[in-house]
Amino acid sequence: MTKVEQPGFIRRRVVEPMVQLLRIGMTPRRLAWSIAIGVVIGINPLLGSTTVLVLAVASAFRLNLVASQLGNHLVYPLELLLFPVFLRVGIALFHSPGLPLEREALFRAIKRHPWDTTRLLWRWEWHALIVWLGFAVIVAPLLQLTLRPVLERMLAKLHDEPVMEK
Repeated sequence: MTKVEQPGFIRRRVVEPMVQLLRIGMTPRRLAWSIAIGVVIGINPLLGSTTVLVLAVASAFRLNLVASQLGNHLVYPLELLLFPVFLRVGIALFHSPGLPLEREALFRAIKRHPWDTTRLLWRWEWHALIVWLGFAVIVAPLLQLTLRPVLERMLAKLHDEPVMEK
């Protein structure tokens, strides 16, 4: 393949796996839900939990694990960007004490009052998770509704392609 013919990263890592899942009989509706759930769980503010959570939720709802994990891993940078947003909205919504985001202030608080700081950190985390849950309940169905027509068009294109044997 020449450089011009090589598929791009997104095509190779995102589009082609979706096409393969459609080829083996996955419905656009189920595939859209699988991706949407993976994306929404992938941005939750409980860092380090997304892979296990996606596996659990996708299994419980009998969604496609590959598509869910793909959605999860695609939004990892977004998870890191949204983490402080969920924290700040949670703090504002629940009127929690302010968050010392400066490294020195946080270390000083941990050194002087480790138990109180730990309780405060967990409170911030729970408040951020509640904010994320409200966000997820709204965004997951919207994302599924957005993805479904795209996947239906991809499936229609597959039906129009000539059958090729390997």
